[in-house]
Amino acid sequence: MGILSVLRWIGGRRRNVITGHVVGVWLPCSIWCFLFSFMQNLSNPILLNAVKAFSPLKLRLGGSLQDKIIYGTGDPKPQCTPFIKSTSEMFGFTQGCLPMSRWDELNEFFQKAGAVIIFGLNALNGRVTLSDGSLGGPWNYSNAAALIRYTVNKGYAIHGWELGNELSGSGVGARIGADQYAADVINLRSIINEIYQGLPDKPLVLAPGGFLDTNWFTEIISRTKPNSLDVITHHIYNLGPGVDQHLTEKILDPSYLDGEAGTFRDLQRILSSAGTSTIAWVGEAGGAYNSGHHLVTDSFVFSFCW
Repeated sequence: MGILSVLRWIGGRRRNVITGHVVGVWLPCSIWCFLFSFMQNLSNPILLNAVKAFSPLKLRLGGSLQDKIIYGTGDPKPQCTPFIKSTSEMFGFTQGCLPMSRWDELNEFFQKAGAVIIFGLNALNGRVTLSDGSLGGPWNYSNAAALIRYTVNKGYAIHGWELGNELSGSGVGARIGADQYAADVINLRSIINEIYQGLPDKPLVLAPGGFLDTNWFTEIISRTKPNSLDVITHHIYNLGPGVDQHLTEKILDPSYLDGEAGTFRDLQRILSSAGTSTIAWVGEAGGAYNSGHHLVTDSFVFSFCW
């Protein structure tokens, strides 16, 4: 908990990295966790020393807005504008852009801190809405490939590239079928093999960064085996929504908390029966989603959840 305690006070405002709460502002954790890398003063020595203390610390840069972001590189180079709040847009923000100047700053910070980076790529470029409400069509990977190529040309070390955020199964905000997603993962693997050709180390390919849906996960594992997908990532918010008025009772009920073990058993069974080299990681976890619940997930009782 040490690094989280330090990060809460960076920049003179109390930040709770677990719940995504900034005093006076409530945002879903995945959105805040992503915005954090844009808004944070990377020259702050407290932040640098906190990350250094946990070296080699794996840091995932991603979350809901990763599927709404473009990268300020490529030919033609896209117009690079920041996110703008908009209630009519998915997750309440317009499309935003990561300028390469900020990407350079972030990588300089990662290098100084000794952090190991997992970067979440926008998986929604090029999609069209299908009759069932899901998104289809092949992933337009040109902008993502430009970012990866820029990163390699700069000599930046990325431990893994993760495709998409919470687009599996029924999805959160949007969803993509497992067959199409598997094809996109295979394309990402091909891009990485091409761009990193001749280099001693290749980054991991991760996906989908979503909640476990056994049928969906079974299909993507089957279609990407034996070695297109290195890590299948899933998210856990086993307390449910932060607005739930019974969170404290759930937190103090061991039998309720033990129920999450079923998710791990199901995923282990899928991997064991598939004959794949893919392994599983928990890519994101936070107890209660949508910023948790004030005076519950930011209080002592929440420690019983872990």
